Amino acid sequence: MLYIPTLISIIEVLLVTVPVLLTVAYVTVAERKTMASMQRRLGPNMVGYYGLLQAFADALKLLLKEYVSPTQANLSLFFLGPIITLIFALLGYLVVPYGPGLALSDFNLGILYMLAVSSLATYGILLAGWSANSKYAFLGSLRSTAQLISYELILSSAILLVIMLTGSLNLTVNIEAQRAVWFIMPLFPIFIIFFIGSIAETNRAPFDLAEAESELVSGFMTEHAAVIFVFFFLAEYASIVLICILTSILFLGGYLYDYISLFWLIEHIDFDYYINNLHNPRIISDPLVEGLIYGLALGIKSCIMIFIFIWARASFPRIRFDQLMSFCWTILLPVVIAFVVLIPCILFSFDIIPSNISLL
Repeated sequence: MLYIPTLISIIEVLLVTVPVLLTVAYVTVAERKTMASMQRRLGPNMVGYYGLLQAFADALKLLLKEYVSPTQANLSLFFLGPIITLIFALLGYLVVPYGPGLALSDFNLGILYMLAVSSLATYGILLAGWSANSKYAFLGSLRSTAQLISYELILSSAILLVIMLTGSLNLTVNIEAQRAVWFIMPLFPIFIIFFIGSIAETNRAPFDLAEAESELVSGFMTEHAAVIFVFFFLAEYASIVLICILTSILFLGGYLYDYISLFWLIEHIDFDYYINNLHNPRIISDPLVEGLIYGLALGIKSCIMIFIFIWARASFPRIRFDQLMSFCWTILLPVVIAFVVLIPCILFSFDIIPSNISLL
C-alpha cells in the first residue's frame, strides 16, 4: 500500500510527459508543412496520410544512426549537456494549469519556478558546446548563453508587469484574474515585447544566432548526432510549446473560453445540447465537459501562438549577433523599464493595486 502514492505520481507524470512529447513531434511536422505552404512547396507528404508520420520516420532514422563522438571531447559532459537541456525543458510543464486545479503542482511560486527552470537549461547548452572541443560548438554555446541571459531579463520584466496586475506568482491566480479582460488588451505593448523575447529565448529564427548555419555550421549542436541530437531537438521544440503555453496563460486568459467559440471546430457531432446550454451551470458542472472545454481553450490559444512562431521564422531574415544584443540592451530594455515605472504609477493613481501587494 505504501507504493500506491508513488505509482499515482508516476502515472500523473506520464499523462503529462507523453502528450507533450507527441505534441513536440507534431509541431515539427506542422512547422515543415506551414513553411512549405508559405514558400509554395509541398513539404512532407509521403510518410503516412498527408505526411503525418514524418516525425516518427525522422526519429527512427536518428535513433538507428551510428553515433560518432569526438576523440578530444569530455565525454561525460558531452552527453550530460543535452540530457540537462531536455530535462529542464520538460520540468516547466509541472506547474502548467490545464484547468482550475488541473496541474501536477499548483503551488504559489509557479512563475518563479518556470523562470528558474528555463534559466537552468542554459547550463546544458554551455556544457555541450564547451565539452565538444570544437570552436564552432564553443562559439555557438557562448552566443546562446549570452542571448538567453540577456533576453531572460526582458521576459522576467514583462512577467513582473503582469504580476503587478494580479499580485500573485501563482499561474492559476493569473488566469482567474483575466475573467474580466485578457491582459493582452491593457498590456498589448508588453505582449509584443514578451513575444520578441520569447523568440530569442527559444533560439528561433530570426534570432537563431547560436545555430547560424552560414557562420557556425550548426552552433552548439555541431558535434552531436544520432540519439544525443534528438535530445537537443526535443528540448528546443518542448521549450517552444512551453513558452507558447506561458504566453497564453499570462496574456490570453489561459484556459478561459469567454471570448472564443470552441465548438466551430467540431462538425457532424451532436454537440447542440452543450452548445445551446454552454452557460448553464448544470451543464458546465459536468467535470468531463468542463475539462474538455478548458483543455480545448488552452490548446487553441497555444496553437495560435505556435503558428505565429512559425510565421515569424518564415517571414523575417536572420540578423547579426551584435544587432541582436544591441536591440536587447539599447531598445527593448529601456522600453520595458519605462513600462515598469509607468504601470505602477497608473495602478496607484486609480487605486487598483492588488490587495496582497498593497499590504506589503
